[in-house]
Amino acid sequence: MGKRRGTVLGSALVLLAVPVLAACTSDDDAEDDVRAAAEAFLADWAGGDTAAAAEATDDPAAATALLEQTAADLPEATLAAELGDVEVGEDGAATAGWTATWDLAAAPEWSYEGTLRLREADDEWQVVAEPALVHPELAEGQHLELTRTLPERAAVTDASGAPLFTPTEVVRVGVDPGQVTDLPALAAALSAATGVAAEEIAADVQAAPAGQFVPVIDLRRPDFERIRAQVFDLPGAVFPTETRLLAPTSRFAVALLGRVGSATAEMLEETTGDDGPQYAAGDQLGTSGLQRAFQEQLTGTAGFTVSVVSTDESTGDEGREIDAAQPVPGQPVQTPIVPAVQTAAEAAVAGQALPTHLVVVRPGTGEILAVASNEAANPANALTGQYPPGSSMKTITATALLGAGVLTPQTPLPCPGTTVVEGREFENQDQFDLGTVPFTEAFAESCNTTFIQQGLQLPDDALAAAAASYGVGADWQLPVGVFSGSVPADSTGTTKAANAIGQGQVLMSPAQMALVAAGIAGGTPAVPIEVVGAEPAGAAPAGPAPAVLDALRPMMREVVLSGTANALADRGEVHGKTGTAEFGTASPPESHGWFMGYQLAGPQGDIAFAVLVEAGQSSSVAVGVTDAFLGGLG
Repeated sequence: MGKRRGTVLGSALVLLAVPVLAACTSDDDAEDDVRAAAEAFLADWAGGDTAAAAEATDDPAAATALLEQTAADLPEATLAAELGDVEVGEDGAATAGWTATWDLAAAPEWSYEGTLRLREADDEWQVVAEPALVHPELAEGQHLELTRTLPERAAVTDASGAPLFTPTEVVRVGVDPGQVTDLPALAAALSAATGVAAEEIAADVQAAPAGQFVPVIDLRRPDFERIRAQVFDLPGAVFPTETRLLAPTSRFAVALLGRVGSATAEMLEETTGDDGPQYAAGDQLGTSGLQRAFQEQLTGTAGFTVSVVSTDESTGDEGREIDAAQPVPGQPVQTPIVPAVQTAAEAAVAGQALPTHLVVVRPGTGEILAVASNEAANPANALTGQYPPGSSMKTITATALLGAGVLTPQTPLPCPGTTVVEGREFENQDQFDLGTVPFTEAFAESCNTTFIQQGLQLPDDALAAAAASYGVGADWQLPVGVFSGSVPADSTGTTKAANAIGQGQVLMSPAQMALVAAGIAGGTPAVPIEVVGAEPAGAAPAGPAPAVLDALRPMMREVVLSGTANALADRGEVHGKTGTAEFGTASPPESHGWFMGYQLAGPQGDIAFAVLVEAGQSSSVAVGVTDAFLGGLG
């Protein structure tokens, strides 16, 4: 059925009248009168003026009941009408053909041909108040019943095309206020079992109308079984179940994939356009991530069934179907997520108590293979968080230095314990002093003073240019946003010095640092890919010169073999860079822990990744998460 929107009940009626014949005979006058009466009735009906429409019939009371019943049968529906042929009989009776087009809320439109019967009384034509004026198959003692149906939601799949979300039983832990005997005790017990604040539970129950289910927490069946003994016999606690479309775990790539849940008022407003609402309250829709970004594609189009049923519910009449539109299934969305990589990432971050993120990217393609954050973290920050990268930024600073042509990995450089810039002292961790060492060793040991002294000799925009060659600062056009980083091109003095070691004004997300690592590993930086086959997220970064990358990779390998990440030396061919990034105003300052790098020819092929442990104080915690991740790959 075509999608033509009419006017909402209460607005003007769309009528296309058949031209009146030019001849002026008494029959023509009667036909004009019938037409005018039919038009007036339909205009008032579609305009929402039930009283006026009923007054245009031969039984206003019966017509009022009939039209109000139809409004209840077709809630929020929109009516447009097109008047057709009019015929006048010789016995004071007439008929007017018309086409009804109901725009059913959040469903396709429904059209059918109908006939109005009219009678002449006191020199006026009146519409006969009978059920058939609504629909030709509607008789006395009957009304319409509309059933709307969404198709089964299309799959969000992994890289192999296997669905990542499956129907899963959920237990809704809640309260029936009418069964509560001791609210403080109930709230305390539910809080102890679920972690939801007792004060919040008690307040929600007290504010709920009588007989209303008060939700506390929704749990997958295995999670509920773990607390079952604590809550099942509590007076007032109830546990209805339902089936939802869920990912393998509650945190499984949630920042990227998102979740499915009941439509919210915000979502319904978001998806209502010029053609009216697409969805209805209670629909299971994507609430975040790709599930929300590809809402229309995944949800498909609703269908409907209209039946004629008895107004007497005691008859048990199941109704007779008179029209239907089949729901149109949605289309799957394929992601590059690799479940084995995602599962290993999930397990690795779960072992850390502090907020932790791990993003994995395929070198050469930019495909995002995994996005993991633990329970303590805001999962969105894996993609959109803005953090100082600390010494992991030295991969980009080294790119700028090598690209300037004044250094090689073997160039001897001083690494003093401290250095002073415009009166501000910068230091290495614990003020270690290596003396004069090759650039590779200064990189492997993460010598801040070396990078500050050398970085200050670069043009002010050199660091930003090197970062941009990896895609940092790009305006990625992605279904789920990624913060691509920020490196200023005009910093000078102490800010320029701090930027060189990933402090100052430099900001990165874990996702972007993983993309930088992928660009180094693959040789050709790529745009991020969240959906297989989607339009490119932007222009591919230019990339550093091949000679620069050829020099940088052995330096990153040395970090693992003999430097600050030597705990990973037995994890295959791993290259990387650690980072400790100070933030905040505490004294001494708090620090984030970073590790970014890549593994070649590992169990999952070539992969690049970035790990951030918020407030980890040292890069060693990020190295530990990386070790667990790589070990979990097999």
